[in-house]
Amino acid sequence: MKPPLLFLIQRLPYPPTKGEKIRALRIFAYLAQWYEMHLGCLLDDPADAEHVQTMRAMCASMHVAPLNRRVATLLCLRGLLTGEALSVTYFKDRGLARWVRDVMANVKPAMVFVYSSNMAPYVLDLPRTAPLAVDLVDVDSEKWRSYSETMTGLKRWVYRREWRKVAALEQRIAREADLASFVSDAEADLFSSLVPAGHARVMGVSNGVDHEYFDPTLDLPPLYDLSVPNYVFTGTMDYPPNADAVAWFANDILPAIRRALPDAQFHIVGHSPNEAVQRLTRIEGVHVTGRVTDVRPYVVHATASVAPMRIARGIQNKVLEAMAMARPVVVTSGALEGIDATPGLEVVLADDAAGFAAACTDLATGSRGSDIGRAARACVMRQYNWAARLSRYDEFLRPSETLT
Repeated sequence: MKPPLLFLIQRLPYPPTKGEKIRALRIFAYLAQWYEMHLGCLLDDPADAEHVQTMRAMCASMHVAPLNRRVATLLCLRGLLTGEALSVTYFKDRGLARWVRDVMANVKPAMVFVYSSNMAPYVLDLPRTAPLAVDLVDVDSEKWRSYSETMTGLKRWVYRREWRKVAALEQRIAREADLASFVSDAEADLFSSLVPAGHARVMGVSNGVDHEYFDPTLDLPPLYDLSVPNYVFTGTMDYPPNADAVAWFANDILPAIRRALPDAQFHIVGHSPNEAVQRLTRIEGVHVTGRVTDVRPYVVHATASVAPMRIARGIQNKVLEAMAMARPVVVTSGALEGIDATPGLEVVLADDAAGFAAACTDLATGSRGSDIGRAARACVMRQYNWAARLSRYDEFLRPSETLT
C-alpha cells in the first residue's frame, strides 16, 4: 500500500496548457508512482471545470475550491489589514483550509508537497510531523521587485510591499520546510544568496519537455499565410512578463523587421490576453489569437519563435517547446535562464531591440534557421527528458523502500 502524500497547488494542474500547470502535473504524476495522492487546489478558470474528473481519477481524495477572479482580487485587499502578501490572500479559501486540516489530522500524510510559495501558509501554521517540500519554482519576491521598478505612484507602493511580504514568506519557508526547490540552479543559487541561513535543502529541478508531443514531423496544417515571414510568441497573455514581452516586440522590434520585410507578421498565441495585449492588433502585422486548443500548428510553421522577455524568472517552457519542434528561437538572456543551449548554434540570443530585429530578419532571409532548429531539437532530446530531470527529487521525496 502506498503512503499518503498531500499535494497543494493554487490551480487545477489539468489541462497542462501553461507553464505552472505543465510542471505541477509532471511532478504530481512522478510522485504518484510511489504515493497515494491527496490533491487540494483552486479552480479559477471555468474552462478547467470539465477536467476536474480527470484529476480526481488520479487521487485518493481531492478538494477543488472555486475561485472567482474578480471577487478574489477585491478580497485579497484584506491582506493590507492582516499584513499578508496579497498574492497569498488571493488564494485563501476557508473550505480548502478545512480540508487541509482534516487531511493533516486524519490521513496523516507521510509527505507534504506544496507547489508555489503562496500556498505554503495552508500548512505552515498547522502541526506537522511529515516532511515538507515546497517547489517555489521561481524567487517570486524578485519578480515583484522587478515589477515595482517599472511602476509609479500607488502601484509602485503596492508592488514594493508585495516584494517585502513575499520575501518574508520565502524566508519562513526556508526556515520551516525541509526542501525548497526551484526551476533552475540559477534560481536556487539566487534564493540561497538572499536567504543564506535557511534550514531547508535548496536545489534546482529543471523542467523537461514532451518531445513526442512537440514533434515537428506531425501533420499540423498551417493556420497562417506561409508565403510571408511569421514570428510567434506563446504564453498566458495576462501574465505581466508575457504582456511586456509582446508589447516590446510589437512596438519596438516588429517595425524594424517590417522595414526590411514589409509583410512580416507577429502572432501572439495564448489565452486571457489583457486589454493592453489586445490593443496591439492596431499595429500592422500583429495578430492576437486568444485561447487556442493547440499551439503546435502556430509554432511548427513559424519563421522563428520569439521570447523577448525583459522580465523573466526561471525557465521558459515556450522556448523548450519551440526547440522541440525544431524551430529557431530568438531569446533574450532572461528567456535563456536555466536552459543549457548554445547561442548561435541551438538558439539565437539578442538583448536589445535592434539586435532582436536583425536576428529575426536574418532567419527569414538566410539559410541558418533550419540548422539551428535541428540542433535545438537534438538539444532537447538529449537533455530535457522529464523523468531524468525530476529524478533529482528522488533522494528526498522517494520512499526508502522503493529505492532497492
